[in-house]
Amino acid sequence: MPLEQTLQTNICGYCQSIPPSFDRTYAPFIYQGVIRYLITNLKFNQHYKNARLLGQLFSDALPEAKLPQCIIPVPLHKKRYRQRGFNQCLEIAKTVGRKLQIPIEAKLCIRHRNTAHQVGLATKERRKNVENAFSVIKKTNYTHIAILDDVMTTGSTLREVALVLKKSGIITIELWVCARA
Repeated sequence: MPLEQTLQTNICGYCQSIPPSFDRTYAPFIYQGVIRYLITNLKFNQHYKNARLLGQLFSDALPEAKLPQCIIPVPLHKKRYRQRGFNQCLEIAKTVGRKLQIPIEAKLCIRHRNTAHQVGLATKERRKNVENAFSVIKKTNYTHIAILDDVMTTGSTLREVALVLKKSGIITIELWVCARA
């Protein structure tokens, strides 16, 4: 089964009405088939090799552009981290960072509020679920960063992380996601 890639250059209605706190999104794959299998088994079955493969596939699909100064994996709350034992976004970021020679900044931003799983929530519920869930915990001189996540459905989590990072003074924020649902 071939990997399905997506190249969307249009802006969604929500982003047109309420401009986002990020500048652009790179989501090279559609969350189905092989990509869905890789992400699901990484996230819920600890298949670390899938993180390396997803990181490689993402890096290879990334268009040539000015690279950010660092990659920030979407943080997990400490309770979810203890349950899962790892952060799948950090694991993917390790490969992307190594391949593109970009440092990973996993301790700049935290998820200070334990949120419910987003699966099964409607768009409005997803936004409310992650509202004010993140904090920037240390000052940075970065002006251009990428926030890395495994899957983007409505973009609520990424939007919220980008918002707190933008408020901290970061000028250019890219969203890097392996797949778009």
